[in-house]
Amino acid sequence: MRIGVLGPLEVVADGRAVDVGGFRLRALLIRLALDAGSVVPARALARALWPDEGPDNPGPALHSLVSRLRRALPGRGLVRSEPAGYLLDVSREGVDVARFERLAREGQRALRAGRPEAALPSLDGALGLWRGEPLADVAVLPFAASAAVRLEELRLGAAEDRIEAGLATGRRPPGAVAELEQLVAAHPLRERLRDLLMRTLAAHGRQAEALAAFEAYRKLLAAELGTGPGPHLRELHLTL
Repeated sequence: MRIGVLGPLEVVADGRAVDVGGFRLRALLIRLALDAGSVVPARALARALWPDEGPDNPGPALHSLVSRLRRALPGRGLVRSEPAGYLLDVSREGVDVARFERLAREGQRALRAGRPEAALPSLDGALGLWRGEPLADVAVLPFAASAAVRLEELRLGAAEDRIEAGLATGRRPPGAVAELEQLVAAHPLRERLRDLLMRTLAAHGRQAEALAAFEAYRKLLAAELGTGPGPHLRELHLTL
């Protein structure tokens, strides 16, 4: 069975989509999937599912929800009861979050080791797993919101690494500038993105735009933080 949470919840078993209906039921499955193969304490599950005002006695309510989830999933043994809590008996690689994190790490290690060609397939694979906003079905729950922030940061780092690897190998995809401009708009103070945007523009022969991007960043930092670009970006500016 494969479970996808890097977008709307997606459950596939034997090549067929499995419908898991009900907000709490999806929340329970997603919370268990984030720690697939490991026991999640019952108390932690109850806090995740009922962060504000939950049932007076959450134990039976949680047990009932687990029973419903077992009926919804193919194979009753996928959600196991343990002395300390509950376990989703699916391999870590069966959940897209775990595959994304592994591939992103592999790509990052290869890039840092000076092997950008080897980094690109891993980074492409990692980012290709994303289908939308992470944990979208239960984004209002605190556990999902905090996990989504962490995953979005990892996604941004993987996107930066992929662009870095592309520059190092001379790969110039036509959409690279547009992708970077979108990322810069979403994270205007992130210096690595400005560095990548300037270098990508220069690689496409757009030197004047690269210099203009530096000037725009310099003015933004002065206005927002009362500071200026770091030494690496200033050196890049002089080089260009």
